[in-house]
Amino acid sequence: MAELPPTDALPWPPKAYKNKTFLDSAQARSIRVLCELSEPAIRLEQHKIRDTIVMFGSARTKHPDEAKARLKAAEAACAGQSNPDKASLHELAIAKAGMKSAPYYKATMELAEKLTRWSLSLGLPKRKFVVCSGGGPGMMEAANRGAHLAGGESVGFGISLPFEQSLNPYITHELQFEFHYFFIRKYWFMLMAKALIALPGGFGTLDELFECLTLIQTQKVRKPMPIVLFGSEFWSQLVNFDTFLEWGMISEEDLKLFRIIDSVDEAADYLISELEKHFL
Repeated sequence: MAELPPTDALPWPPKAYKNKTFLDSAQARSIRVLCELSEPAIRLEQHKIRDTIVMFGSARTKHPDEAKARLKAAEAACAGQSNPDKASLHELAIAKAGMKSAPYYKATMELAEKLTRWSLSLGLPKRKFVVCSGGGPGMMEAANRGAHLAGGESVGFGISLPFEQSLNPYITHELQFEFHYFFIRKYWFMLMAKALIALPGGFGTLDELFECLTLIQTQKVRKPMPIVLFGSEFWSQLVNFDTFLEWGMISEEDLKLFRIIDSVDEAADYLISELEKHFL
């Protein structure tokens, strides 16, 4: 039998908590979940972030100037063809839809700026209401951008996706987060939220809105939580909330869990009034 080499000549295997193959495995999923619960808690506490105003909406919405430039380019592309191809017509349709939603980018930015200026004016380091978004482009970018314009901090709870996953540049650097698990991201949204603003968006926006409403309706979340659905043109076309009532699926009280508002000033006044009443 061959003689074994001295033990000190063999490389030591990595410790379990440094073994990337193990940490990336299905067996270590519970550890990764705990990391997404624990690390943000430490960082948020270091920056005294305890109260947030959560703003969520479409990642696809563009600033009006960018939307206008895209439409102009799409129209020029179609005009340059006697019989525009399918790709050009598709781009034109998307550009026109982008122009329809673009005003909400600006409104979101203005609302975030107003709320941040109000929060800064309180001068209360232990009670600051910080704008928090999903960290990505579109409406999320507009929310962080508005807070940045006001000179305030803002949080970005990003999520790893195969598309639309980049963090926008307006989030406070130390408050940039990237999650893998949607349910942990939602946990952080709800844990510190003192107000919610749902802006025009897609499946993700509806998912977050209805989960929040369900948690409040079922009293899993008991704190006061003013909720604004911004943009009646969008929300009234998208969801007929009265249908829930007509079919006996919800109670009249459930329709009081949120308000549909069109004006930036009205939304800001309502939210500030509710936050002052319940938390100051």
